Amino acid sequence: MQKTIGYGALSPTSPLDQLSFSRREATAQDVSIDILFCGVCHSDLHTARGEWGNTVYPVVPGHEIVGRVTAVGGEVGRFKVGDLVGVGCMVDSCQSCASCDEGLEQYCEVGFVGTYNGEEKHIGGTTYGGYAKDIVVHERFVLRIPENLDPAAAAPLLCAGITTYSPLHHWGIKQGDKVGIVGLGGLGHMGIKIAHAMGAHVVLFTTSPAKKEDGRRLGADEAVLSTDPDEMAAHVNSFDFILNTVAAPHDLDAFLVLLKRDSTMTLVGAPATPHPSPQVFNLIMKRRHLAGSLIGGIAETQDMLDFCGKHNIVSDIEVIPMQAINQAYERMLKSDVKYRFVIDMGSLQKN
Repeated sequence: MQKTIGYGALSPTSPLDQLSFSRREATAQDVSIDILFCGVCHSDLHTARGEWGNTVYPVVPGHEIVGRVTAVGGEVGRFKVGDLVGVGCMVDSCQSCASCDEGLEQYCEVGFVGTYNGEEKHIGGTTYGGYAKDIVVHERFVLRIPENLDPAAAAPLLCAGITTYSPLHHWGIKQGDKVGIVGLGGLGHMGIKIAHAMGAHVVLFTTSPAKKEDGRRLGADEAVLSTDPDEMAAHVNSFDFILNTVAAPHDLDAFLVLLKRDSTMTLVGAPATPHPSPQVFNLIMKRRHLAGSLIGGIAETQDMLDFCGKHNIVSDIEVIPMQAINQAYERMLKSDVKYRFVIDMGSLQKN
C-alpha cells in the first residue's frame, strides 16, 4: 500500500478536513494518476453527510477527476505517462454479467464499484475518491480527456456530462427534435449544451425568472417559467423528449402532458423523498413513457468526451481551493454556484 493525502469526513457531522490514507500499490493493469482537478457533485455532499445511509467513514469524496498519468503497469496498453485522463463515478465492475458484457457497467448486476465509498477489492476496505493528491485505477475505467478542452472545466463532464449525455444519446435525440430540459443547475446546464450540440430545439423549464436569460446563453432556444400556466399550456403535446434534472420532489404531470404521443420523459435528478405519483391517464392516453437513467458505461462516457471535444463543450465552473470545500458545500445547498465547483488539487499541498 502507498500513503497519500486528501480531504475527507470522519463522521456525518464533521467538516471535511485533510487526512492521510492508503491507496493500493499499482498492479500490472493499473494507471497511476496525479489529480489536477476534481469537480464537486451533490452526491459528494449526500455521502459525506451520510444522507443516503450507506456511508463508510472516513470517506474521501470526488468522482469528477482529471489528472495526468504518472505511471502505468506493464500490461497497460491504452495509456502512457503524461496523458491527460479522467476518472468518473466507478472504478470497477464484475465484467462478466450481461450488462458489463454490453458495455453498461453502470448497471452491473453485481453492482459497480464506486470511485469512493465502494468496496476496494484489492486491499479491502473502501475506495477513496478524487479529493486527493493521486489515485490508482484499472486502465479499463480510465478515460482519455480531449487535449483541446480546459482540464478544470472538463472535470464535471465525468458525472454531470455523462449523466445528461447518456439519456439524450440512448433515446436518439437528433437534429430538429424538440427537447425539454427541466432545471438549470449542474446537470441542467450540461443538458442544454449537449442537446443543443445534437441539433435539438432546446426548451429550458425553470422556476426562476432570473435563469431564463442564462438558459438562452447556454444554448436554449426558449425558456419557460414552469410556474406560469399559460407558458406551460403553450407547449402541450409538443415534445419529443424531456430530460428532468431536478433533484427535489415535484409534480411530474405538469411535464408529462407536454410530451407527444410515444415520447419519453427521463429522470436523472435523485430527490431524497419520492415525487408525487403521476396520473396514470397522462401516460396511457398518449402512450407516453416515464423513465430513469444512471450515468453511462465506460465506452459511452468516452464517446461523450469525444463529442464534447468535437463541439468544445465544457462545464461552467467556479474553481476553488481544497480548503474552501466546506463553504462550497453550504453554497451548493443554496444553489449559489454557476454551475459547478471544481477543486484545484494543487492547493491541497498548501495547508
